[in-house]
Amino acid sequence: MLTARLSSFDTAPATAQEEAYQHIKRGIRMGELRPGTRLAPDDIAAEIGTSRMPVREALNRLATEGLIINRPNRGAMVRVLTEKEVREVFSMRAVLEGLAASFAAENVTANDIHDLEQLLQRMHRSGLNASEWITAHSQFHERLCIIADAPQLLRQIAALHSVSEPLMRVWLEGRPSPDYVHDRHHELISALKAKDSALVEGLMRAHILRTLPGILQANLAA
Repeated sequence: MLTARLSSFDTAPATAQEEAYQHIKRGIRMGELRPGTRLAPDDIAAEIGTSRMPVREALNRLATEGLIINRPNRGAMVRVLTEKEVREVFSMRAVLEGLAASFAAENVTANDIHDLEQLLQRMHRSGLNASEWITAHSQFHERLCIIADAPQLLRQIAALHSVSEPLMRVWLEGRPSPDYVHDRHHELISALKAKDSALVEGLMRAHILRTLPGILQANLAA
């Protein structure tokens, strides 16, 4: 069982607006709301049993975060990123998650290593199920960020994950298996065990950037 320190980038909803925000954001991250999808406040409100106002507030919040676009007289839709924007997101992820990984190497405990190894096993067991694999993969990266114990850095990375995760889901849908990335995660865990901050940072940067060509190809063709 994973230790209690494992958590999601998402927070538990405390208000109707927060519930609507998390509901829409989760749909985007899980690939249920694809880029270009129109978001109707009435439909979303009916899905979660609330009024339109909290949904509109959630949409405005998501627009400020760059996940959706509010179009005058045409409503909201999930944002479609350009190639330049995708490159920027993954370049930022590489730098920030590399930094988080280096912090994690300084803080990592035996329980943390155990959690990461369990998540890696979950990725292996997912087989050809792209959705299960990407969920475990995201949790692996989130777990590393939590070990880093850098809250401000975590918030920045969480925002980038909200943008990059849907792109990764599209990418993996067209692949027979994501096995080729597993060795990179094993290398990361080995470097963490050795508490080699510089090596962990370099491995994380390389791991994220290595996926970029395939992600661009899959999403530009989608």
